[in-house]
Amino acid sequence: MKNSAPKLTPEQIVRRNKILNSNNPNFFEYGHKISDIEKITKTIHMKYQCSYKDALSVCKNLVSSNVQEEKFTGIFFLNYFKSNFNQATIDMFEEQFSKYCDTWAFCDSSCIRVIGPFLGKKNNQLLAEKTIDKWSTSENLWVRRASLVILLKIVMIKKEFDDDYVFTLIEKMLNYTEDYIQKGIGWLLKTCSNYKPDSIFKYLMSNKEKLSRLILRYASEKLPKERRQLILKK
Repeated sequence: MKNSAPKLTPEQIVRRNKILNSNNPNFFEYGHKISDIEKITKTIHMKYQCSYKDALSVCKNLVSSNVQEEKFTGIFFLNYFKSNFNQATIDMFEEQFSKYCDTWAFCDSSCIRVIGPFLGKKNNQLLAEKTIDKWSTSENLWVRRASLVILLKIVMIKKEFDDDYVFTLIEKMLNYTEDYIQKGIGWLLKTCSNYKPDSIFKYLMSNKEKLSRLILRYASEKLPKERRQLILKK
């Protein structure tokens, strides 16, 4: 990672750190793109043979690192063993997120590329609902955000969603006022608007008085201009 790190100017580093906004005082990132990290991880996976048990140990060790790329590598490496994923794997992800997740980027990429696709499989619906329901009430900010991102990934996979389930989760999450949760709610609603725009428009209009402006702006981005103007009209 260090040898292949891109050369960034001091200004680029400051901008990157501001965007990632890590809550870890020891946070460090070389500046690799996700695609580069995936290529490096693939090279490592092809070079060495190990068991699922070994892969779990590698994942935990790397996720605990203060280096962002090492965290990603741990998750991406374990994903090569996704045929072994089960309830215990999900519990492990929850524990590691609670301890070591320190940016929205790591949270979201893990859910979009690894956890969400696993839970989005047809046979995992009950496990997915159990995970989302549990994680949505976590004391940890990133675990709570992960519950939203996992659901939106599942919506993307299935290209449909249960209105009652989505809106019930959102109503529960409205109690959390952190920007990353509010943005997560908006992102989930925006994703859902790709498949049921009328349903999302109706929900936003009916609840615009209690939904934050942040949620309304994010959620209405994909709706027709006229509808978005109605939603954002004070």
